[in-house]
Amino acid sequence: MQREIKVGIIGLGKHLPDTRLTNADLQKMVDTSDEWITQRTGIKERRIAREDEATSDMALEAAKNALKSAKLSPQDIELIIVATITPDMFFPSTACILQQRLGVPGIPAFDINVACSGFIYGIALANQFIRSGMYKKVLVVGAEKMSSVVDWSDRGTCVLMGDGAGAAVLGEVQDGGILAVHLGADGSKGDLLKMPAGGSRIPASIESVSAKLHYMKMNGNELFKYAVKLMADAAAKVTEPLGLTGDDIDLVIPHQANIRILHAVAKRMGIDPEKKLYLNIEKYGNMSAASSAVALAEAVEEGRIKKGDTILLDAFGAGLTWGAILIKW
Repeated sequence: MQREIKVGIIGLGKHLPDTRLTNADLQKMVDTSDEWITQRTGIKERRIAREDEATSDMALEAAKNALKSAKLSPQDIELIIVATITPDMFFPSTACILQQRLGVPGIPAFDINVACSGFIYGIALANQFIRSGMYKKVLVVGAEKMSSVVDWSDRGTCVLMGDGAGAAVLGEVQDGGILAVHLGADGSKGDLLKMPAGGSRIPASIESVSAKLHYMKMNGNELFKYAVKLMADAAAKVTEPLGLTGDDIDLVIPHQANIRILHAVAKRMGIDPEKKLYLNIEKYGNMSAASSAVALAEAVEEGRIKKGDTILLDAFGAGLTWGAILIKW
C-alpha cells in the first residue's frame, strides 16, 4: 500500500515594486476622489512596476525570497508553475523565462491563466504532483503587472489594480499540510471580466488599439454578486465535508478584490472580519494572481499565522474561476 504523502507550504516570498500610486495621485488622473475609492473598495494605494520591469522580474525576486524562506536552492526545485494573466509575452511562458533566470534548465515549467484564482489553482496543481510522488519540491508563483492592461482613463477599473508577485515552495510535511481543495469555473460568465483583444479572436491592429480593446473590461455590479456567492460557496466546499465551520478557521486569506466583497463573504461564513479576515488591500489594491500569494506571505511575516492554525485561502477571478484551499499550518 502506497504511503500517503502530506503536502504543505515550506517557504514563502513576495516582491512589491517601489512606486506607490495613491488615491490622491489618481485624483489628478481621472474624475475620482480618495473618499470615493476608499469607501467603495478599501484601497488607499497600490504599487506600480517600472516601465522596464516585467512580470518575470517581479516573479524572480518573489521566487528567490521563497527559496530563501524554505532554506533551499533553485536546484532543489523540480517544477515551476507561474500563475499570471500579464505574461512577459504570449510565448515562451513566463515560467520558462523564470526557469532560465533561476538557472535550473531541464525542469518542467508552465504558466496557468486563471486570473485572480491563479495562485490557488497553482497550489492545487503542486499538491497533486507531490502527492502522486512525481515531484518532491514545486515552486508556485503568482505574478502580475496589471498596470500594463489597465485603461488609466477608466475610473471604474484603474483605481482597483496594482502590481506585485508572491511565491510559495511546496513539499512534503510531517504534520498538517493541505487538508482540502475545491476548484471551479463557469465560462458562460466570461464576459463579465475580460481583455477582448490580443489573441486569435481579435489580433492586435491599429483598430483594436484605437478602440482600447487591449485593456481589461469589467462589469463591476454583476461581478460583485457572483464573487460573494462563489467565495462563500467555495469556503463551504472545503470545510463542511470535514465537519468544520467558520469557528474552526483561524484565519481567512481571501483574494484582495474589494473590501465590500470580502466583508460580505465573511458575513456569509459567519466569521468576524476584524479577527479572522486578513486584509492588505489598502496597501496594494487588487494584484490578481499575486494577491493571495502576497497576503499569505505577509500574514506569516506578521505572526498572524502560527503552527497548528487552520488557514483558508479563498479566491475568484475572470473566467469565471474560483477556488478554496484549507491548510493546517
